[in-house]
Amino acid sequence: MSEHVSRRTAMRLLGAAAVAAGGAGCTVTPGAGARTGAEPLTAARLAAEAPARPARPGSAARVQALLERLTLDEKLGLLHGDRDPASLGQAGYVPGVPRLGIPPLRLADGPAGVRVAKPATALPAPVLLASAFDPALAREYGRVIGREGRALGQDVLLSPMVNLIRTPYAGRNFETFAEDPKLTADLVGEVIRGIQDEGLIATVKHFALNNQEQGRTSVDVVAGEQVMHETELRGFEAAVGAGCGSVMGAYNMVNGVHACESKPLLDELLRGRWGFDGWVMSDWDATHSTAAALTAGLDMEMPGGRHFGAALKQAVTSGKVPLGHVDRAVSRLLATLDRFGLLDGAPPARPVRDPAAGARTARRVAVAGAVLLRNERGTLPLTGPAARSLAVVGPTGQHPFVSGGGSAHVVPDRAESPLDALRRRAGKGAQVRYAPGEDLYGRPLPGNALTPAAALDDRAVAAGRSWTHQGRFTLAADDEWTLYVHYTGRRPSVKLDGQELFPVQQGVAEFFAGGLLGTAPDGRSVRRRTLRLAKGTHSLAVSAEGGPAGQRFRLRHSTRATREADLAEAVRAARGAHSCVLFAYEDATEGRDRTTLALPGAQQRLIEAVTAANPRTTVVLNTSSSTTMPWLDRTGAVLQMYYPGQEGAAATAAVLFGDEDPGGRLTQTFPAAEHLHPVAGDPLRYPGVAGRQEYTEGIHVGHRWYDAQRVAPLFAFGHGLSYTSFGYEKLAVRRRGEGLAVEFTVRNTGARRGTEVAQVYLGPSPDLRLDQPVRALAGYARLTLDPGRSRRVTVAVDARTLSSWDPAAHAWVLGTGRREVWAGRSSRDLPLRGAAEVRRPAATG
Repeated sequence: MSEHVSRRTAMRLLGAAAVAAGGAGCTVTPGAGARTGAEPLTAARLAAEAPARPARPGSAARVQALLERLTLDEKLGLLHGDRDPASLGQAGYVPGVPRLGIPPLRLADGPAGVRVAKPATALPAPVLLASAFDPALAREYGRVIGREGRALGQDVLLSPMVNLIRTPYAGRNFETFAEDPKLTADLVGEVIRGIQDEGLIATVKHFALNNQEQGRTSVDVVAGEQVMHETELRGFEAAVGAGCGSVMGAYNMVNGVHACESKPLLDELLRGRWGFDGWVMSDWDATHSTAAALTAGLDMEMPGGRHFGAALKQAVTSGKVPLGHVDRAVSRLLATLDRFGLLDGAPPARPVRDPAAGARTARRVAVAGAVLLRNERGTLPLTGPAARSLAVVGPTGQHPFVSGGGSAHVVPDRAESPLDALRRRAGKGAQVRYAPGEDLYGRPLPGNALTPAAALDDRAVAAGRSWTHQGRFTLAADDEWTLYVHYTGRRPSVKLDGQELFPVQQGVAEFFAGGLLGTAPDGRSVRRRTLRLAKGTHSLAVSAEGGPAGQRFRLRHSTRATREADLAEAVRAARGAHSCVLFAYEDATEGRDRTTLALPGAQQRLIEAVTAANPRTTVVLNTSSSTTMPWLDRTGAVLQMYYPGQEGAAATAAVLFGDEDPGGRLTQTFPAAEHLHPVAGDPLRYPGVAGRQEYTEGIHVGHRWYDAQRVAPLFAFGHGLSYTSFGYEKLAVRRRGEGLAVEFTVRNTGARRGTEVAQVYLGPSPDLRLDQPVRALAGYARLTLDPGRSRRVTVAVDARTLSSWDPAAHAWVLGTGRREVWAGRSSRDLPLRGAAEVRRPAATG
């Protein structure tokens, strides 16, 4: 059951007026309206580290001295972005004040590596990192990005993204971690510590409830106080606890107010309750006002100064905005820069990139997060005849799928193709056949269809020149055609029968075309258009501009006939080999949501045809999020690799051949069908109705919803197979301070070394009159065991995990009483069950 949110509640939502300000979970006293059975938390909280970079001695005095010397124009120049006179291809730039030693700031995207014009280590997508269930690895991941960001001339990283995976359709699910609040909080804290260990300022985003791309700039997200604190906000709270230097406000509205001008979010919660002392910037063009945004707690407008430039100066000089509000925002920025040693006159020396070290981490993460979803009849690992006679099918078998599109796309140092990695691992004497199964980039146009003849497969246009072609395009039969344009400069105009095939798109859709489909293997940008064409003659007009640097472009095509030929070739390759590895993809990007959970295009047909020809087929999924699989029972194995980064080919080969045990577990539930997931069938939940969206599922996000609704998933949260087997035994649950200690033994009962992620889940409190999950993730332990060996595992369950947020008390309250505890392999595979009595700590006086 979900609480309903009145307008009055929305306005006071997250407020801390009735409670003591402080860090996460500070001691609070419930008001008279506290619910029966709700006991306040009283002492120790999450065992979060202190911020890695506390305020330096004398910082307040240094900031105040600078503030007194800055002119109004200089202050305002620090509060909004501007054009970079020497851009490095990063997302944003804030000019400094050279006369006072305040350096300029360069801000780069970077959820999976530093996104600039130069090469950087392309790490696996964060969702693949999260699948390892390994906070220490998350810190190492952050350190790679932090070190490279500094080496590549950046000062601020626009990462990590911690919005929960609430809907499987969300286009940026691969950029974040999980559907589960606790796992997300654990990982984001360590990623931030890693980034900032290296001196790069981390920016947690998008604050808050930015869980979809459809309507993201305008949708009003309505959620109750308990819902927000127990789900989406937990990761942001952990980021603040880890000492993040900056927070990015979201595009969307939250309970009727734009997130970037929400006083309940920015002032009362972020600063008042959590004690955040960095600065808040807007998402790009997410600022909607001047006085309202600044007063609410927004400190910086990005990427320009429409509201915080001349408009803010006018508001200050006219008295509409107190100068003190400007000084407050500038002070927050300067204090953070001082924390990182950027106000010392000579900024800290930048390190030298270490591509080899970055590559090692990228491979380690890709292996650790690889999730083996299915493995029947000993399909994997590939050994014996399977390793010596292999067919590789699918376009991403040859074209490495490194990263998703949009803010997460990285220019890698290198990226080997999976086909090359598999051939190398199979070794001499092995036979590895390849068939694409699908042509992603098209074939040259048939010359006999063009009149007059035109060389359109590789046309060069010199700098400052233009080129045009007017002609006829003749087809012998009706057919479905896909036409492609590949180009290096400004996109050429291609008109068929007077219709522009590749018009310029609005907003980010023009720039974010996907990490795979938007770029050809040789680096040219790609756009495609599929349409039915009738038999006969059509007019074709092509024009292109060379621009200042010149460009090259080509037109290509595919048809029903070419697609049938590709399918037939794939079937022949699969039939002629002992085993087959079929690479499937789904290309997600910022700026758009998925329209289906099925694999795009004709991939379902390809999988069905190939598995019919060879049942020893492994499907490797390079997808952004959960996928429906009507073809599942036909396969021998399914390996989920998400977007595996630049070392994904080597990591995939190592797992397929059994050199490494697949170490990942799902951080999101895979639904059994399109209509069986938490937001299915309710447009008010997703994508919203008339610009309004309600989180009516309440606290039951992800796997909690499947348990509450008793819906069977295709694959459960936490699911993942090993090449060995594990047994669980001897559960013991005891009180430890304000929390619990859950102990059990995990034994490797198989014949080879393997990795397990043991998971602990917690049942509801009988004493709380609040909505609670049937089971909530309470903790986990990643361990590797040799055959026959066992380990006694202890998982600590802290007071926060035992607590619920009481909106009447505006506080976390301990869930006392008999609490059930489960331990096992996933949220639906829990062989051990026990219980413990949770009590309120005795008062001391």
